[in-house]
Amino acid sequence: MGPTGDAHSPHHHAPAPGGDAVSGAATALLVLLPLLAVTAAYLLAVRRARRRNAAQGWSRARSASFLGGAALLAVALLPPLGPAAHTDFRGHMAQHMLIGMYAPLLLVLAAPVTLALRTLPPAHARRVTGLLHSRPARLVTHPATALALSTGTLGVLYCTPLYGAAMGHPAGHWLMNAHFLVSGCLFAHAVAGPDPAPARPGVPARLVYLGIAIAAHALLSQAMYGGFLVDVHAPVDQVRRGAEIMYYGGDIAELLLAAALVSTWRPERRGARPRALPAAQASGGVPVR
Repeated sequence: MGPTGDAHSPHHHAPAPGGDAVSGAATALLVLLPLLAVTAAYLLAVRRARRRNAAQGWSRARSASFLGGAALLAVALLPPLGPAAHTDFRGHMAQHMLIGMYAPLLLVLAAPVTLALRTLPPAHARRVTGLLHSRPARLVTHPATALALSTGTLGVLYCTPLYGAAMGHPAGHWLMNAHFLVSGCLFAHAVAGPDPAPARPGVPARLVYLGIAIAAHALLSQAMYGGFLVDVHAPVDQVRRGAEIMYYGGDIAELLLAAALVSTWRPERRGARPRALPAAQASGGVPVR
């Protein structure tokens, strides 16, 4: 573990006068415009769902969950945390927790796929349903794959020079954050998402995958705190504080994910026939749970 992170922090170069303000404004636009666009699209779909079926409507809790997830992404990417994540490992780890664990949980609990199936024209809804049942979708959304992408890649990131390489270039940092977000959403969806998931196993199996994720996070954060195996070039105190954020922040996020999973557990009665979801999904009339 190196004593400083200077070799991997390109923004230590002296900026041109006014360069920080221009760069900060550009970053804010780059973050806010996509978030506002996606949030507006979700809210418009909610409005359409309520107009189509005023009696059933759409859960306000789910809308609030989506807004909360978008807000956490804004907090993670905008000042003061966004810039701090480039220069301070503690800021990076706090950003990682928000982007990779907390925001994905809220976004997934907002059930965006179910909302799309309820508001899209029937022909488009059938295409989405067909995509959900395709082999690539089943593979990517299986808990084992999601676990490997979200938790397994952390060992590769922090135990190899990959972290330093990603932090050494702005594009690498954005790609790393994009990976955190996508893989975090996949894992939250695979474990406790309310959206349709044909490849999703039963609740006991998903609890096992979640337990593996909890254990892996704990082992990696403890190794990071002790300076074993990790390849993070930052001051030792920053790395230890970052490891603590990962340990305790990860535990809380995974407990929330476990609570979301258990809250949806409805043990099936013996001899009960499984519900036929594809027909409802194809018509865009997926029921809200």
